[in-house]
This record gives sequence, structure tokens and C-alpha cells, in this order.
Amino acid sequence: MREKIAGLARRWQSAYRSTSIQMILSASFTAVAVLGMVFMGLTLFLRFSATSNAQQSENSQRVLAQVNLNLDSYLRSMMRVSDAAYYHVIKDLDLAEEDPANQLELLYESNRDSLVSIALFSQEGRLLAASPMGVLKNSVSPERESWFTAATERIENLHFSTPHVQNLFDDPDYRYRWVVSLSRYTELTWDGSIQGGVLLVDMSFAGIEQICKDVDLSASGGYLYLTDDAGELIYHPRQQLIYAGLLEENNRAAAAYTDGTHTETFNGEHRQVTVKTVGYTGWKLVSVVPAEELLDNYGQLMLFFLFIVLFSVFLLIFVNLRLSEWITAPVKKLDRAVKELEAGVQQVDFDVGGPYEVEHLSHSIRSMVSTMRHLMADIVQQEAEKRRSELDVLQSQINPHFLYNTLDSVVWMTENGRTEEATVMLTSLARLFRISLSRGSNIIPIADELEHARNYLTIQKMRYKNKFSAVIEAEDGVEKLYTIKLIVQPILENAIYHGMAYADGDGEIRISARREGDDVVIDVTDNGPGMPEEVVERLLDPDAPRANTNSKGSGIGLRNVHQRIQLSFGRRYGLTIHSEPDAGTRVQIRLPALEKVPDQGKEGKP
Repeated sequence: MREKIAGLARRWQSAYRSTSIQMILSASFTAVAVLGMVFMGLTLFLRFSATSNAQQSENSQRVLAQVNLNLDSYLRSMMRVSDAAYYHVIKDLDLAEEDPANQLELLYESNRDSLVSIALFSQEGRLLAASPMGVLKNSVSPERESWFTAATERIENLHFSTPHVQNLFDDPDYRYRWVVSLSRYTELTWDGSIQGGVLLVDMSFAGIEQICKDVDLSASGGYLYLTDDAGELIYHPRQQLIYAGLLEENNRAAAAYTDGTHTETFNGEHRQVTVKTVGYTGWKLVSVVPAEELLDNYGQLMLFFLFIVLFSVFLLIFVNLRLSEWITAPVKKLDRAVKELEAGVQQVDFDVGGPYEVEHLSHSIRSMVSTMRHLMADIVQQEAEKRRSELDVLQSQINPHFLYNTLDSVVWMTENGRTEEATVMLTSLARLFRISLSRGSNIIPIADELEHARNYLTIQKMRYKNKFSAVIEAEDGVEKLYTIKLIVQPILENAIYHGMAYADGDGEIRISARREGDDVVIDVTDNGPGMPEEVVERLLDPDAPRANTNSKGSGIGLRNVHQRIQLSFGRRYGLTIHSEPDAGTRVQIRLPALEKVPDQGKEGKP
């Protein structure tokens, strides 16, 4: 898998490098514009969908509100019948002396379009009065019915039952009427004493069914149903199929929903469900709109959106091609000018015009070419200076006066019989020459450089008749590192000529080498008369006039060592001189810590 991805990435990079800037700009502009249009279109589409869903929700809520209002009116009319029967008929009668049947019949006759029956029962379930039918079935025990127990257990409320077949009375017509029972607890007067009872008003379910059937949600493919607070169906347009087990409804879950709009998935179908609670009863009005019906309304919008996108893409491709050609023409001209420069043409025209950025780029390239030519000239000059510095170093490595004086001292010692001292001086001189040559290598171990300094000091101490002492120290491991050769001896030469020539046996020169992180520091310290600050500043100044190289203490040796180190390792390395009159001088050499010889053994930055 990773190899396939890497292969695709390589092919993409290859195609990108071989594609013109005009094509890249055109494709980029078109892709960005199309993505922008798609994003805006999807945003508008989603916004439209959300608005459509919200409108459908508001429509369902309005429908449910209207149905709720109609049901509330219907239920209130039944409650008024119950109140009239109780407060205007039953409550004022002594049932031991008067029969309320006639008055209940009158009440029934005035509301017979919505009533099936009115009945009054004692607390034991005995029928006291009823209209229009007054004979109970032998198999019926009213006190065991749910509407009866609900009224006696919660005497302060009115109780509505779920739809059921009226099965209390013998019906001469043998009709089965679907009713919703409204029951309540009543106080009955019997022979001056108060007893409990139950008033039953059976409402025709056809009235409720008609209210719910009148709702039209067919435009959105939806329907409405009614449940009690426990989720039992009171009305459903396909109620018979549900009772027969041929269809299912999510009525139990819907009864637990709060009023408002919800989304649900039932039997794999996404639906928008709106719930409204019917007052006094706890019943739930539920409207259901399938999500597929909502999506059907978006088809035409999607077609229109696709047409707009395709048309815009063709238009954008044409416009972007023309625009990218106008932008890239100066860039192509600048590219041709750069290729001419690569071919070696001396006079190249970089005035390409075009947008500000391209014109600025052409000016920058012209300025860069001019700067490069000046830099090349400077590099040539610097190389010449470097070669001259190297020649100066070679000239200052072995001062002719030092060699002559050493040989004169050897001859004088030999003539006076001091052959042992002459031998030591000649041996030190030979070792000095051997390390100076180093088989042509310019990079030597620090141990050899310190040995070279030790031989040089041996010769000078004998020439100056031990007017000074010398100490050479090095930390463990430093002598194994590498340095360019002959950087300590010129510093010792200056220390001897300036500080030790007039010493009276108390002169001291100390050489110490140590490592500081990634650097090596070599300090050459003497206790001579020191130098003023202006002399110190002039010693390493490359622009200072050069004195006679054959004169003692001219400073050319220090300056050459400083330049050689910086040419080899960079500006952060070289010499630092600390000196004060009558306080001595300390010259510090800073080098990189080289643990091996650089490539080819030549000077250069490691």
C-alpha cells in the first residue's frame, strides 16, 4: 500500500514538474472556483433542506394544534354533559325518593349525536339509572371494569378510557358501538345519607374518529394517530391492520416523546414525528412524515444546481485560460531571458513588464546577476590575497636572521669547545625544520605543533643565555587533535623579541592548550613589558601598513597566523591579544577541535 502511494506521489510530482505554469494556474483557479460553487451550493441546499424540514414541522404543529382544538372542544362538550348530569340532576336528588332516569334521558336526547349512553352506579356497582338503555347484561360486573375502578381510586379526576365496544347493556338492535368512556366519582344522597357512586358517560368514538380523519397530510405523505398516555392506540388510520398484526406502529415510544418535533428510525424508515398532548386526558396526537417524502421535494432543486455548476465550469475554464495566459506571458519571457543567461549571453534583456510582482522579479534577477559578477571578481581578488598571505607565511616561517644567528651560535660553541651545547642546538634546529616541512602537509597534530614550539624555545633560550624560562602544558586528549602548522612559533618570536630580549633571567613564557566544547584554545603568555592598546589593535588590522618583514617584532607573523586561521576555519576563529603596559601579554589562539585530518589534507573548513 505504501509503495502504491509513493508511486502515485512520484507520478504526481513528475506531472507537476512537466506542466506549464499557465495550465497550473488555469487548473487551480478552476478547481478553487468549482469547489467554492459546490460548497456554496451544498450550503444553500442544506439550508433549503433545513428550512423545508422546519416548514414541515411548523405545518405539522399547526395541524396538530387544530386537531387538538377540535378534540378539546369535543371533550369539553362531553365534560359539560357529565357536569350537567352530576350537578343539575344527581346531586340535588334523594335517590330513595326520586328517580333521575327521566332527567338523564332528557340530557341524552339533547346530546344523542355524540352520546351512546349515560349511566349511574352505586359504589357497589349496582345500576341506579341509565339512558337510553336500562338493562345490564347478566355477565357484566361494572365494579370490575377499569373505568369504574379508576373513578373510585382517584375520586378527584375525570377519567377517559381507550376506545372499546360498549358491552354493559342489552341492546335490542344487537349493535356493537365503539365508545370512549368518561367516568367520575359522585356523591349520592340516599334517604338523607351520603354515599359514593360512579357516573358513566359513553361518548361515541365516531366523533373522535371523524375529527382525526378530517386531517389531511397527504401532500407530504404523512398521517396522524392518537394514543393515550401509556401508548395505547385510540385512533390510527390503519388501526385494523395494526390490531390484526399486519402492520406495526411506534406508538409506545411516541407516547414518551415531549411535545414538539422529533426524528426517529422505525423499521428502517427515517421519519419526522411531531407530538402534541391533548389537555385533560394526557392523550398524545402524533403526526408522522416519512423522510423519503421530504427528499422527493429536493429533486428539481438538485437538477437545477447541477445545471448551474456544469455551465459555470465551462465558463470558468474559458475565462481562466485567458486570464492565466495574460499572467504567465511575462513569466515565460523572463524564463527565456534566464535561459539565455545560462547559455552565457552577456547582454540579456530582463525588462519583461507585466504585473508588479513579475516586474519586480525581473529587476531583482538583473540586480542579482550584477551582484554575482561583482562577487566573482571579489572572490578572484580574495584568492590572490590568500596566496600572497601564504607566501608571507612561508617567508616568515624561518626568519633568515634567526637561521644565521643560530648557525653563528653553533660555530662559536664549537670553537670554544662547547660541543654538547652545539649538538643540542643543531638537534633542535633539525627537528624544527622537519616539523616545518611535515612532508608537505599543512595539517599536523597539535602534539607536533607544540614540539615545534619546544624546539624553537630550546634554541632561543640557548642564544639568549637563559634570560627566560618556558613552560608548555596541554590537557589530556588535546595533543591528539589537529591544527594547521606553524601558528605558535610566530607568536613566540614576538614574545621573545618584545618581552624577553631585555629580561634579566626572570622572564617567563607559558604555553597552555585546552579544549572548550567544540573548540581548542591555545594561550601564549609572557611577563614582558606589554603593549599599549593602540599597538594591540594595529597588530591584527589587515588594513594597517605592513612594516619591514625582516625587522624584529614587525607583527607580520601574528597577522599571517590570524588570516590563515580565518581563511581555513571561518571568522569566529583566529587570534585574540590581551596586553597592558608593565603587565605582560597573552595571545589566545582559537581553533575548531579537529579529531581527524580534513579531506586531502588541505586547508579548508571542516
